[in-house]
Amino acid sequence: MKRPKATNFSSLLTIASLIAIGTIAARSRQTTALAAEHSLNAPAHTIITFDAPGAGTGKGQGTAATVVTDDRSIAGWYLDSQSVKHGFFRAHGGAFATFDPPASTWTSPQGMSAKLAIVGYYSDSNNVSHGFLRAPQGKINTFDFPDAGTASGQGTFAGSININGGIVGYYIDSNNVFHGFLRTPDGKFTGFDAPDAGTGFLQGTQPASTEGLTDLGAIAGTFYDSNNNARGFVRDPRGTFTNIDIASSFGTYVAGINAKNTVTGQYVSSDFFGFVRTPTGKITSFDVEAGTPEFSVATINTAGAVAGWYVDSDSTWQAYVRESNGQITKFSVESAGTGSGKGTLPHANNSTGAITGYYADPNGVIHGFLRE
Repeated sequence: MKRPKATNFSSLLTIASLIAIGTIAARSRQTTALAAEHSLNAPAHTIITFDAPGAGTGKGQGTAATVVTDDRSIAGWYLDSQSVKHGFFRAHGGAFATFDPPASTWTSPQGMSAKLAIVGYYSDSNNVSHGFLRAPQGKINTFDFPDAGTASGQGTFAGSININGGIVGYYIDSNNVFHGFLRTPDGKFTGFDAPDAGTGFLQGTQPASTEGLTDLGAIAGTFYDSNNNARGFVRDPRGTFTNIDIASSFGTYVAGINAKNTVTGQYVSSDFFGFVRTPTGKITSFDVEAGTPEFSVATINTAGAVAGWYVDSDSTWQAYVRESNGQITKFSVESAGTGSGKGTLPHANNSTGAITGYYADPNGVIHGFLRE
């Protein structure tokens, strides 16, 4: 498990020129296949695969979904034939709109509200990041936290939006320190730091992306203390912080918080483990496969189902979902490749249990998927 990068994300994990908004007929292959389920009595699921218009077909290029709403609308990004990152919105019927904020060199959508407003960040020609908000009708507004740094790798990174239009993210200041922020629907900013967060290089507070903010205003994420230890936090709507520390771990990383204030994430101890934390503070750990070289918890829905991925003994990304009762089901997209840099990676799930993410085929090209 690797710490999130402080610079702009261009890899498959976790992270353009003119605006190209407009709903067009999907180039989506929309092929339907049965998921390969690996749990006794697991229900059959249908997997739809898709590609954004303009997605490249070379190794490491393609389409990655990052968030899905309850009506199965999806947002994410794609890499074109020049490996430039752009944003996309896929309606529940399969129609696409692609987009980029003005003057962006790459676009990274992260979160989407139930009203289909999309937030994320983009990079300018100086490699400085800025936040954006795309309205459901397609209009894009950009914004910067007032104290965000303006050097390469610094700037404003929006990650989550709730139904009321509140936006949470983080910014990197001129000293390369992370800080959290909350932006109200009328554009007002509040910056915040976990009380025990460090103030040195690449230390500070980093709310989770995609699922870091609830509709009632609770925020969850990770902070790095003065000893560079990763630790979790929850900030309630009044601004009160609670730390999440798992005994004997080498680092606690929060992936998200759901509407019931249940938090999920991962930690490193003798192995990689996932955890679920109730609002009362009870922590339940889980393991998907012992001895895996990499493991990630990506998402939690209202029902408490957690999804993520791990790397198996063949270096293939394998997907899993852990239900609220603890049952774990492994699955993969039928056309996913095997071996290093290939396989299936979930990124988000919705309250009905639909999961979206991306997979890498045998040629290393990535494609979006929706598991219904």
